[in-house]
Amino acid sequence: MQNLKITLLQTSLHWQQPDTNRSAIEARFADVTGKTDLILLPEMFTTGFTMAPEGLAEEEKGETLEWMQRHSRLTGAAICGSLIVSSPAGFRNRLYWVTPEGESTYYDKVHLFRMANEHEHYAAGERRLIIAYRGWRIMPQICYDLRFPVWSRNRNDYDLLLYVANWPAPRRHAWRTLLQARAIENQSYVAGVNRVGRDGNGVDYSGDSLLVDFKGELMIDRAEGEVFIETGELDGAALADFRKAFPAWMDADAFSISGLDSQESIDGNR
Repeated sequence: MQNLKITLLQTSLHWQQPDTNRSAIEARFADVTGKTDLILLPEMFTTGFTMAPEGLAEEEKGETLEWMQRHSRLTGAAICGSLIVSSPAGFRNRLYWVTPEGESTYYDKVHLFRMANEHEHYAAGERRLIIAYRGWRIMPQICYDLRFPVWSRNRNDYDLLLYVANWPAPRRHAWRTLLQARAIENQSYVAGVNRVGRDGNGVDYSGDSLLVDFKGELMIDRAEGEVFIETGELDGAALADFRKAFPAWMDADAFSISGLDSQESIDGNR
């Protein structure tokens, strides 16, 4: 397994202003063009975490997906982040994954944040997604999914776990702790990208975007509230050696998830 370079892009977001957010984000892409394999953006990176999808939702093959595909080609890196999409089942908090080769797929947020009434405005996803990309097996998830370890349980089928989020500052300790816990228990690299600033509901965000190795050690960890773009390199051989020397995954309990155990595997190398 070759090494993989992953870029975390932590930024503030302009409330419900897709054009402004896309322009601000793409201005940062020049810093990493040709220098990374994967760029990770926050949850609902075009709008902020809003419960007003009407008027903001895009079609399934809408403007932002096309924007992501264009910049994936220009940067030479896969790009992923979530936005509001209108689907036949209703509005979705949808993470898109796009590659420089023109491949794209998506993951719809399964665990909707009821404390903000997300479940009243969006339809929950139904499937787990594993992506094969440049020799790595990658599983993307969204924000509140982080609190549910069974859903993110490694079945010896992924090497990198991704979280995109709008995780409020008062719960930053939980965010940081759970990202490290997911890495340790799943013997996997974990990357989590959050936003900073204050949203249109007056909610503050501290950022705390992290890159964590398979032992729970922090590889990227910047000051609270900082806007930044930073790249870390994941060592595939080191991960394989650790799993071989400490094969805790072999003693894992068998389990299944009723009604939400479907899975799609995507080859992102084509």
